[in-house]
Amino acid sequence: MKAILVNDDRSLRWDEVPNPIVGDEDCLVKIEAAALNRADLMQREGDYPPPPGCPDWMGLEIAGTIVEVGKVAAEKSNWKVGDKVCALLGGGGYAQYANVKYDMLMPVPENCSMVEAAAIPEAFATAYLNLFIEGNIKPGNTLLMNAGASGLASVIIPMAKAFGVRVITTVLTDEIAASITHLKADRVVVTTKEDIAEVLKEELAAGHSVDVAIDCLGGEIMGKCIHYLTHGARWIMIAALAGQFTQIDLKNIYVRNVRIIGSTLRSRTPETKAQILASLVRDVWPKVATGEVKPTIYKVLPIQEAEAAHDILYKGQNVGKVVLTVE
Repeated sequence: MKAILVNDDRSLRWDEVPNPIVGDEDCLVKIEAAALNRADLMQREGDYPPPPGCPDWMGLEIAGTIVEVGKVAAEKSNWKVGDKVCALLGGGGYAQYANVKYDMLMPVPENCSMVEAAAIPEAFATAYLNLFIEGNIKPGNTLLMNAGASGLASVIIPMAKAFGVRVITTVLTDEIAASITHLKADRVVVTTKEDIAEVLKEELAAGHSVDVAIDCLGGEIMGKCIHYLTHGARWIMIAALAGQFTQIDLKNIYVRNVRIIGSTLRSRTPETKAQILASLVRDVWPKVATGEVKPTIYKVLPIQEAEAAHDILYKGQNVGKVVLTVE
């Protein structure tokens, strides 16, 4: 089969690799679409190696058709050849085929294309983890989701709204704000025109303070914003794209009982990931089927154009997910 490999100069090539050997607990999936994540860029640059036992090539989420079912997988699950599935991987999605442990598979939701299904597993699992498990968010709470034009925000915002959460998000320009109106955030803060810390201070005074923040930016502004949260709020750090260092008034943290939580999906055990996926199918799939929650697809390219697809993420051009199709 073929997969996307990284050359010594960090460029990409579509080349031959060994066919997967199906284990007893595995299902072999013929991949039809694979979605991009920033973790793929980090892996390409040598900063985010795949977990032990995973293929060397990138790709964390796929959609496709089961073409073979291992003996134990057949005994412990209802999967069968021909089932349309999407899957969360430790790596190896930029390819024609992937071995997937049976409990890392989910059915493609009703009223969902294969391209949309490929954009679901990593982003939806990350959203569910941070909203409901780490964030313990409830209907009527307020969420701050930074970087509202990101692929993850395009999932977290509508998911939060579907469960009765008020959402504040941030973008850089009016043009970007206009591009995410379909996400229906309650307040979109254009940070080149408004100071997000002052906005949160205003929200606190008005009785709409933030209960949960999901932050992929970090940097100086994180320390300024964290002072203006609900008592008992959770600030969840999932990345630090705007800088790894900040200043925090520690007294404010313990007086307001604010918790700072570091969170990554990839570091979770396979058992935890399987539980998250099962919760997604139970709690979120019905809302996907009705259209309340849908991934936002920015661009679809053939997998042979993976380098051009990566460039979209490197340049921050995308509003929503970039997906590769596999013939």
